[in-house]
Amino acid sequence: MSSSVFGERLKGLRTSSGMTQQDLAKRLGVSASTIGMYEQGRREPDNKTLSLICSQLGTSTDYLLGLTLNNKKDSREVDELIDEFTQILASQQGLMFNGEPISEQDREKIVSAIRVAAAVAIPDKKQQPKSGGR
Repeated sequence: MSSSVFGERLKGLRTSSGMTQQDLAKRLGVSASTIGMYEQGRREPDNKTLSLICSQLGTSTDYLLGLTLNNKKDSREVDELIDEFTQILASQQGLMFNGEPISEQDREKIVSAIRVAAAVAIPDKKQQPKSGGR
């Protein structure tokens, strides 16, 4: 594990999440000084703690360890986000639109419209004509 990359990414994700070292430490069940040592490259977490860090910061181990350049949050598929949004819609009670409650059928229509909009906005690259050659 490259301690400098890990420490820099840990600190960056922690601060962008609005957490102090103490906040993250409480969530992980470690001391704030332990988080400080991780960020300074003076100590490395065990596998269980690494997994907890990723869970708390919404990232992947590959990103934290410097194995990928993109954070998991930055490299998601549109379908994944739509699926996540669908789950949020399904779990929310008392949703309203223009002051009126929406039904399950309305929720399904919203998700369907989003999927159609995504398909129109981002056409399948396989179907686009190739430029160039004759």
